[in-house]
Amino acid sequence: MTATAYLNDLNQRYLAIHRTKEDFFWDTYMGISDDHQGSTQAQTRWTQFLSDAGHIAEIKQQLVQAERITNEEEKQNTVIGLNGWLAMFQAHAIESEHAQTLPADLIKFEAELFEKKQNHVMTFTSEQGQRIEGSLPVVGSTIRTNNHEAVRQSAHQALLDLEQWLLQNGFLELVKRRNRFAQSLGYKSFFDYSINKTEQMTTEQLFNILDDFEQRTRDSHQSSLAMLVQAKGEQALAGHNFVYSFAGDVMRELDPYVPFSQSLRRWIESFGRLNIDYSGAELTLDLLDRKGKYPNGFCHGPVPSFYDQGKWIAAKVNFTSNAKPDQVGSGYDGINTLFHEGGHAAHFANVKMNAPCFSQEFAPTSMAYAETQSMFCDSLLTDADWLKSYALDAQGNPVPDSIIQAMIKSRQPFKAYEERSILVVPYFERALYELSEEELTAERVTALARATEQKILGLACSPRPLMAIPHLLSDEASCSYQGYLLAHMAVYQTRAFFTQKFGYLTDNPEIGPLLAEHYWQAGNSVSHNQTIEKLTGEGFNAKYLADVCNLSVEQAWQQELQKIERLADRTQIQPASLNATIKVVDGAQELASNTHSDDEMCRQFEQYIAQHYGC
Repeated sequence: MTATAYLNDLNQRYLAIHRTKEDFFWDTYMGISDDHQGSTQAQTRWTQFLSDAGHIAEIKQQLVQAERITNEEEKQNTVIGLNGWLAMFQAHAIESEHAQTLPADLIKFEAELFEKKQNHVMTFTSEQGQRIEGSLPVVGSTIRTNNHEAVRQSAHQALLDLEQWLLQNGFLELVKRRNRFAQSLGYKSFFDYSINKTEQMTTEQLFNILDDFEQRTRDSHQSSLAMLVQAKGEQALAGHNFVYSFAGDVMRELDPYVPFSQSLRRWIESFGRLNIDYSGAELTLDLLDRKGKYPNGFCHGPVPSFYDQGKWIAAKVNFTSNAKPDQVGSGYDGINTLFHEGGHAAHFANVKMNAPCFSQEFAPTSMAYAETQSMFCDSLLTDADWLKSYALDAQGNPVPDSIIQAMIKSRQPFKAYEERSILVVPYFERALYELSEEELTAERVTALARATEQKILGLACSPRPLMAIPHLLSDEASCSYQGYLLAHMAVYQTRAFFTQKFGYLTDNPEIGPLLAEHYWQAGNSVSHNQTIEKLTGEGFNAKYLADVCNLSVEQAWQQELQKIERLADRTQIQPASLNATIKVVDGAQELASNTHSDDEMCRQFEQYIAQHYGC
């Protein structure tokens, strides 16, 4: 078999295993199927394929053979593809026979815990005194926006109860098993292993960045807490009151301007005007919350985009949100998730390499790199010119300047808190995985969670208690949350570059093609830092995010006021086609599709929301 034939065969073998795993993943995480055993088997086959160290020697041998290819173009393409696979196998391969048995056990254990958690019911007490079932997104939205303190407190207690349920139902054993696996590979802890795998750095290197950011934002964060206490009393720092104390009222005022029924249309129009092209991808969107569905938005690609022997294979991408359209705050939360996951989908639909290994969210793809794409897109939702263009009430009136100013007044002092609420997770997970097995008790870990929240957030208990964050349970997402913060640093660096170059972001048709060219097309064949350098001309720099966190309210408002004023100088352009086949589903039920047109799909979706949620 020639090196080129080997590459093509490897591509096809992986695609078959990957597709099976992803189809099971989608069906079980969406609550469509309860075939957790089948899902576990598919995940195990995928893991075993990637962890087979024998592939590394094979590929190195094929790279030697590739040097004999006489056609220079074929030679170059084959070497590129083989090197992509080499990087992927090196990120996953396990050489020890003993260690090779551990991932299968881990996958099985995680699947069992996932199934138990999927069946675990959270409840809180409504203002009428009724016990209400609520998913994580519903409970979280209640804590942020409900006017009744007793209801918020009940919802927050549901998260604390979830923590204790997890501690009694397998989370501690999961931590132990993960550590044993990592230690069998020579790492001190599973956290160290994960950082090396997902970000290609050591824990020490990571915390050099995180400690610096913590120090840069500490004073502004502490000042915001003191200001809140002075204005609303010590009780404002309680976990069930904190976010509501500074954001609850203004989010209620914004709510009529961002109904979830319009979110699909806003996404299509906004991304279309940014000239974001999905390169013929097939997109499936499951946007509504329901019992049994995974309680967090995500984006996965059952078919990675790539050129298969010169023929373009368009991506198939699934992504979700957990909207409850009739709940205050759900509209803005839902559209935020739609933009975020839609950004992921745009990225993975536009990797223009010659093997599927370059276009997937797993190592060696850096989580920070992947999240930069999605978080750049959702960052637009806080821009005043975006809000004036897309946050419209039922009569088509744009959100008033006064509400935008109120949003800034309430949230800018807590911008540092927003970023530190990401920062707190890696501080906790590092300490968690450094505990000995004897120290891994429910009492010790609960105390560690609260102590970490106090240290980083300055709160006795976070509005979102640490162990209620679903990422901590997931194999792919555990010990990777810092990727969101690293991504935010890159996002604000990217925003600063575009603002300096063009003067605006909202509806800028130059942005989509530039993101595709510099951030997306090469996939994981280049590092996160290299993509930033390619676009902006400078390497990764955290100062842009720190600078935004440290703006005063007046400084932040003046920046947004300038965006509103400049909006008058621009004519809103017609949105370009997203170049995607899209269907919106609710589990197994199809709600809408763009078979006829995007507009028809949006009307179908809006009609469904009106009929079933009355809004």
